[in-house]
Amino acid sequence: MMINNKVALITGASRGIGAAIAKKLASEGAFVVVNYLKNKELAEKVVKEIESQGGQGAALQADVQNAEQVGLMVAQIIDSFGAIDIVINNALSHYTFNPKTRKTAWDIDWQDYQNQWEGNVHGAFNICQAVLPYMKDQMGGRIINIVSNLIDFPVIPYHDYTTSKMALLGFTRNLAKELGAFGITVNAIAPGLTYPTDSSIETKEDVREKIMEMTPMKRLAVPEDIAGSALFLASDLASFITGQCLYVDGGLVMK
Repeated sequence: MMINNKVALITGASRGIGAAIAKKLASEGAFVVVNYLKNKELAEKVVKEIESQGGQGAALQADVQNAEQVGLMVAQIIDSFGAIDIVINNALSHYTFNPKTRKTAWDIDWQDYQNQWEGNVHGAFNICQAVLPYMKDQMGGRIINIVSNLIDFPVIPYHDYTTSKMALLGFTRNLAKELGAFGITVNAIAPGLTYPTDSSIETKEDVREKIMEMTPMKRLAVPEDIAGSALFLASDLASFITGQCLYVDGGLVMK
């Protein structure tokens, strides 16, 4: 198993991409903490699915935007398991990828940017601030931040969402520069439009078809595609990779 006996925290893991990552990491031997904000039932369902496949997991509630709640959650993980080896910052402020309801550059408010910043950047910041003392002490760890391929190819200009994800990539690279000396790698994954998820459910069929037509592999990403990439970056196969952004979008963005 690729990450046997590692302790992994996945934020926003009660559904969609986060749930797929939790299941994938558990299938490769990690003890997975399924973080959720509100839906305890869904989070516990993910844990039950993990356990039904022979894995181990637990559901823990915390609002990643609340530093106190994050600190308590991380302290509970350390108290229970003695380490935290892998962090996947997947939680985000709610967003809907619907071109017809998005705000244009001339009618968007600064508060819209602020809302996305809080979920995508402040949330990741709180998690990292809480886990770094433990990762530094153990001289190792994996941090993976979920961004978006829209940062390089804004096929539809979701201004607030994309700007916050670009900021998260900058945060990723600065952490990577400073934490490498402690054996901690920090990378990002940039998914393409991933369907089905709560965020993409309102993306109209014509838009999905247009994106598939432009994509070399002629399909959209599914949550399991992102999960496989997260497993790779969390494993020893990626032990000398840091500060990178891995695009998982079937070749829509090529860098």
